[in-house]
Amino acid sequence: MAGDPRVGRTYAGLSRAQRVAQRRNRLIEAALELFGTQGYAATSIERLCAVANVSTRSFYEDMGSREALLIALVNRISAAAVEQAVAALDRARDAALPVRLLAVFRAYLTATCADLRSARVLHVEVVGVGPTVEQWRREQRRLLAALLIGEADRAAERGEIKPRRFDLFALAVIGSVQALAQELVQSTTPGAALSLDEICSEIAFFVDGPLGSG
Repeated sequence: MAGDPRVGRTYAGLSRAQRVAQRRNRLIEAALELFGTQGYAATSIERLCAVANVSTRSFYEDMGSREALLIALVNRISAAAVEQAVAALDRARDAALPVRLLAVFRAYLTATCADLRSARVLHVEVVGVGPTVEQWRREQRRLLAALLIGEADRAAERGEIKPRRFDLFALAVIGSVQALAQELVQSTTPGAALSLDEICSEIAFFVDGPLGSG
């Protein structure tokens, strides 16, 4: 009985699945460099393949499209950032709610903005790409909003704050953080560089007002 053609032969000691994984990883690394420096719109598939040392045929077989590559990259960046944010929230579990929420955003922004390339890709280059990437952005907002809403609801149950509708507040905070992160990457005020500490100070001011008292 013939083997499964999808498995393929080993080459240089690697299975087909391993070779595909290596090519995908090189393409994601190339996307980080090129999308994060030149921009998504200015980066061609041919340039990505050249930097990743991958043929265009393999690109379409392994990745499918430039949008799919962008989503694979931002998924990697965001997943690591959310993991750091959840860990920070756990470490701050005994602090007041505004402090806990600030810990979430500081961890998330530290993870996404430590490298200006990843900051540009996640906070700037994903905007306005197309329906598929926009759907990813909506899902990402829902994920972060659910984290904030769940924490606010638990705080209300414990009597830290008054119970109310927190979904709009969560979206407002996320939108503000997104705008501040974009300003960090591409300042709209000449000569006015923005630091992560300044962003976090502004977030603290934003969340402390509505959530600081019970």
